[in-house]
Amino acid sequence: MTMPSARPLWQGRALALVGIVLVAFSLRSAVASLSPVIDHIAAEFPVSPVAVGLIGAAPPVCFAIFGLLTPLFERRFGLERMAVAAIVLMTAGMLLRACAPESWTLLGATALVFAGVGSGNVLLPPLVKKYFADRLGVMMTVYSSTLAFSTFLPPLVAVPVADSLGWRVSLGMWGVVAALALVPWVTLLVRSRTAPAAQPVTTELLMPDPTDGVDDLRDAVAAATGPITTQPASARVFGRLRRLPLAWSLAFVFGTSSTMAYVAFAWLPTMLIDIGGVTPATAGFLLSLFALVGLPCSMLVPVLVVRFQATRPLFFVAVGAGLVGLLGLLLVPTVALALWVAVFGLTAIMFPLSLVLLSIRARTPESAVALSGFVQSIGYGVAAIFPLLVGLLHETTDGWQVPLLVVIGVLVASIPAGIVAGRRRTVEDEWERRHGRW
Repeated sequence: MTMPSARPLWQGRALALVGIVLVAFSLRSAVASLSPVIDHIAAEFPVSPVAVGLIGAAPPVCFAIFGLLTPLFERRFGLERMAVAAIVLMTAGMLLRACAPESWTLLGATALVFAGVGSGNVLLPPLVKKYFADRLGVMMTVYSSTLAFSTFLPPLVAVPVADSLGWRVSLGMWGVVAALALVPWVTLLVRSRTAPAAQPVTTELLMPDPTDGVDDLRDAVAAATGPITTQPASARVFGRLRRLPLAWSLAFVFGTSSTMAYVAFAWLPTMLIDIGGVTPATAGFLLSLFALVGLPCSMLVPVLVVRFQATRPLFFVAVGAGLVGLLGLLLVPTVALALWVAVFGLTAIMFPLSLVLLSIRARTPESAVALSGFVQSIGYGVAAIFPLLVGLLHETTDGWQVPLLVVIGVLVASIPAGIVAGRRRTVEDEWERRHGRW
């Protein structure tokens, strides 16, 4: 990778740095702040399991839809304008969610929140590349660490705030944080109208060489941002991916990762209250513990994949830990409940693993863009099914045994996909092996 000369993060771009951190914080706090206070909301108006399931399914559905639409709008309006629009959607949705008078209004406001989050997911990596092309590795660490921090903090404080000030304050305060993110981006947008046009800085995206060390980790982290881009992928390349088992396997690994996360965010607090006999505050703390386990995973997994080609061992650790945690919740939920939740949280290994694989399983940026679009659209589509399915099964069976068995089944079914995804070849290699020249 050819990199511009590095300069201090704050030099001439402090607003962009603050804006990226605030938006990244809001992307995950919007997801993680609702389920811990569902019991408080249900005390004011009925919230059926179907409604909770739909709320749990909203994030991946919105991510898939707005992940496809955002690049089209960005080409016309630009990164900063779209960032402002995404923040406005998140802020409005979170504030409306805090004012919801009944469950379907709550669902509609949540969909609005995740429309903004889906756009933000797409916009942030290109914004990082635009403002911090010389510090991609550092900024991706800041970005991913902020995501991890904002995943475990809301469940930790949501219930105490709801107990003392009410659930509406507990939900609405995250909208205030999102609104603060408007300040740096609106300022940058106003400045850009009067500033002279800057020359774009480009980076050459190279495949990481597993024989190198830190430099290749930097390349892999930067490459992981490449698939999430505002340039449309070639329809020809996208069409070829549908014929490759490797592409489908990556999609199922990503889908399994997303399924574990969104089922947990939608249902884990309620499940722990029912089967573990804990208080809502303890359930929120345990959801925070589930999310916290993902923080070291996001830091270590890229190193282990790039330097040691540990794709399959990491995948099997994630699946094995998930099975142990879920079986513990199923069979002995009142014994070592925190341990089962923490072990189940190791399924988070699959998320950074999937991001790295999106870069190293493609030779060129063009095919990486197509691979990312293919994997994310299918993966989020798969993940959208299960929060709703878990809610329906829970309501039908009046228990958690069948829903837990279904989630266990998802992990077991992903094993063949993980084996194929662990093959050290690119989608181009697989196409040439099966069909001739790429």
